[in-house]
Amino acid sequence: MTFNDLNLSKPLLDAIADAGYTHPTDIQKNAIPLVLNRHDIIGSAQTGTGKTAAFSVPIIQLLDSASPNKIEALVVTPTRELAIQIGENVRQYAKYTSIKSAVIFGGVKQNKQVADLKKGVHILIATPGRLLDLMDQGFINLNHIKYFVLDEADRMLDMGFIHDIKRIIAKLPSRRQSLFFSATMPPKIKNLSNEILHNPKHVRVNPVSSTAETITQYLYLTNKNLKHDVFLHLLKNEIDEPVLVFSRTKHGADRIARRLHKAKISSGAIHGNKSQNQRQNVLTDFKKGKVQVLVATDIAARGIDIDKLKYVINYDIPNEPETYVHRIGRCGRAGEEGVSFSICEPEENAYVDDIEALTKEKLSRVSNHPFPQTDKPLSASEKKVAEKERMKRKQEAIANRKRKQGNKNQRGRRR
Repeated sequence: MTFNDLNLSKPLLDAIADAGYTHPTDIQKNAIPLVLNRHDIIGSAQTGTGKTAAFSVPIIQLLDSASPNKIEALVVTPTRELAIQIGENVRQYAKYTSIKSAVIFGGVKQNKQVADLKKGVHILIATPGRLLDLMDQGFINLNHIKYFVLDEADRMLDMGFIHDIKRIIAKLPSRRQSLFFSATMPPKIKNLSNEILHNPKHVRVNPVSSTAETITQYLYLTNKNLKHDVFLHLLKNEIDEPVLVFSRTKHGADRIARRLHKAKISSGAIHGNKSQNQRQNVLTDFKKGKVQVLVATDIAARGIDIDKLKYVINYDIPNEPETYVHRIGRCGRAGEEGVSFSICEPEENAYVDDIEALTKEKLSRVSNHPFPQTDKPLSASEKKVAEKERMKRKQEAIANRKRKQGNKNQRGRRR
């Protein structure tokens, strides 16, 4: 099947051809006809399966005779990065039509976003907080919405946005077409879908327990103090293109980036403590090849969509196996070849077992590297001792900071 078989208009087919796509992915060939036939949809698809085109392409076609200056389609998504990426895709697919779109998200001043809204918008892509804020200020009216898309619903739940989503839904017309996408379907997400959808058609593609067949997965077992050595070994010997690296924490991401800078390797970190401009600038430099290594936390990386990204490294093994599937799904997208490397210290061995149990496949263990794992995981009693020692050091550091601040204040009073 090609896109020509999906009853799409010539302007859309031309835009899709310009993007270099000829054959729809599974989610696209299943969802696009259903959307065009005005069905509500509940889609279960892991990241990287092409679901943005699955909902945006048919909506653009259905809106081709849209009224001017009225928001008739709303896409709500959890993160700034994902909103920006969806916005770029919508503009790309709609470039030969009269459909106008805008993207709104928090973390930046609202002036430009409000100006875009005032020019007239047919499709609005938004994160929940900024959407509600601009609705409260009277800049956005949802009375004319015909098409509503809730993307990454499970991440909405993880990030605490469910109450915001329910506030938004309450403002939508009851007569509308709704499309609901989530990689996983925990009970709260199923309940939410029941509130949003009317007689939905189900589209299930590549459940979260599976990884793309195009991704080769390697596992490097090492000791905790040797992790960075393995990391540099991979960068110098196994990777010849830009690479996306996952850290479990924001501080860890910054620490990795600093150590890469010392090693004269161009890098940047994105996480929740970075401003929107900082994150977007680093991401742009990475896409242009100016930055070789992009270090990210899971939430910051959720919306990253980089064409032909080949390499992903798990500097830390995630403690949720589903997160592993999402992470490595950033490479090997749209049928391209991908390679993932996971660096595992002893305490993370159990996480690897969980990943292999979920995906029902073994990670390829690399034994002939110069920094093998020789330490054993700590016992329960050893963990308690180590945690007490860590807390003691933390309390001492806090006390030292307070003492220094007190001395500084005292000197100031003397002056």
